Amino acid sequence: MSYNLQLIPNAISEVFASVATTGIVTLEDRYTLLAATLNENLDPEDRTHLDRILYSVRRGLVKICN
Repeated sequence: MSYNLQLIPNAISEVFASVATTGIVTLEDRYTLLAATLNENLDPEDRTHLDRILYSVRRGLVKICN
């Protein structure tokens, strides 16, 4: 199944900067990350940012809030 999702330009970079600064992933950030994971045409830089955010969440370095 293919989804046609359009990410806002630089959305992943902005989420990455926000998470790195605050140490918190907000609900809005989670929806942006969800859309990014469903995007098959994500550029390598955004893919790296996405991977680093998810790694930080898994390791407990970043908190998830509602």
